[in-house]
Amino acid sequence: MHKTLNSKNPLLSASPSLSRSSFSFPAKHRRKKNPTEMARGLKNPKKAKRKNKGSSKGEGSSSSNSEPSMPVKVWQPGVDKIEEGEELQCDPSAYNSLHAFHIGWPCLSFDVVRDSLGLVRTSFPHTMFCVAGTQADKASLNSIGIFKISNISGKNRELVPSTANGSDMDSDSSDSDEDDVVKDGGSAAPVFQMRKVRHQGCVNRIRAMPQNPHISASWADSGHVQLWDFSSHLNALAESEAGVSQEDPPASNQAPLLKFGGHKDEGYAIDWSPLVPGRLVSGDCKNCIYLWEPTSGTWNVSTNPFVGHTASVEDLQWSPTEADVFASCSVDGNIAIWDIRLGNSPAASIKAHNADVNVISWNRLASCMLASGSDDGTFSIRDLRLLKDGDSVVAHFEYHKHPITSIEWSPHEASTLAVSSSDNQLTVWDLSLERDEEEEAEFKAKTQEQVNAPTDIPPQLLFVHQGQKDLKELHWHSQIPGMIISTAADGFNILMPSNIETALPPSNDAQMI
Repeated sequence: MHKTLNSKNPLLSASPSLSRSSFSFPAKHRRKKNPTEMARGLKNPKKAKRKNKGSSKGEGSSSSNSEPSMPVKVWQPGVDKIEEGEELQCDPSAYNSLHAFHIGWPCLSFDVVRDSLGLVRTSFPHTMFCVAGTQADKASLNSIGIFKISNISGKNRELVPSTANGSDMDSDSSDSDEDDVVKDGGSAAPVFQMRKVRHQGCVNRIRAMPQNPHISASWADSGHVQLWDFSSHLNALAESEAGVSQEDPPASNQAPLLKFGGHKDEGYAIDWSPLVPGRLVSGDCKNCIYLWEPTSGTWNVSTNPFVGHTASVEDLQWSPTEADVFASCSVDGNIAIWDIRLGNSPAASIKAHNADVNVISWNRLASCMLASGSDDGTFSIRDLRLLKDGDSVVAHFEYHKHPITSIEWSPHEASTLAVSSSDNQLTVWDLSLERDEEEEAEFKAKTQEQVNAPTDIPPQLLFVHQGQKDLKELHWHSQIPGMIISTAADGFNILMPSNIETALPPSNDAQMI
């Protein structure tokens, strides 16, 4: 289950749920920072409307500082209704950074391009590079956008709290937060610069090669998989001065490095190997998977596809530790594990969900863990070491009520993952968290006059971001801890929740690739 976008404009937030989990990650106590920051309050009794807090234009924008005139209440999506005279307010203190932008037409897919600005960057303002493919209303109007966003502002913070008991987290104030944004994080107006390459047909999915990020692979709805060299565009953007945002540059004509037409139908599944530069797999809606091997400046694509699913292949993921092993998921409800040394049949097949399995993510830091998201709104975590025992599921969540559209493990925290859904929510989960009733009672005593928090929040739910319409894909930035980028029908959001912690040591940003 995939496809279709169309529209423009975002908002923001954070909220609740229910779940079940048992996990092998080292347990942490429940964080005191409230993960549900979307509030509701009375603003104008004569106006009842949703208030958009982000710009859909090229210049990013942060959330508003306006405060509701009456005590706020946490708003639960899918549970609460917005009454007459009420409107949603975003709590800016829930984010260390929040910006919105779009590149013209909606994008089904994008990828963060690895850059040479530093392996671990923790100080604002930030700069990032991405590639994204459009879904225009006419095939001839589509393009791949190669873009740079600089001067991404936010609140600088220490990666490791300065006090052992974490009391500094409880003393946050909106005034000091805003001072941090201005003093440490730069101005609140990111600079957006883009170059475009014409692409015949909608881009179903696009991925940049991790080892050579100027090379990208795109899946077109025409049924073609194409490889591109965007080095000239990325170099031009890297050398450009941070000047005025460029809203809609003209698209250039560029021939792909390779155009493969061997698939019998369009598809969405594609993934580069993290271990073998240039090795690629692509899967289509006719249940076929093809292996691409780099050779002498080009690629050889297998003539015999890998076949094991009985329906559309929806996503593919290479193992982070085994160069010859990859996983696939399908509309048939199964996840398959493949070893390319063993022929074109799966080494293992798992009945993963009772509905289409839309997306999977292989944990790069805990390689035995595989996450999957389904069309019924559920997502599961499997420990692949338990496959031989029959039941490998170690956590199963039923928070989302609409299809899961994207799932991805954090590149910096082994127990953290982000999930997006057609219910217009992006959720962040920390599977090592356990409920601490004493801490919760203490927190409730401190906040009961300000926030009426829901009682059914699962301890693993860390954050809920709202406001984007028809969320399609998200990615963590591998070089900026805690930063997430998401695409939806109304454009992109860049967000950094303020309650996501990382065990990484402080960095002086001097480390280069």
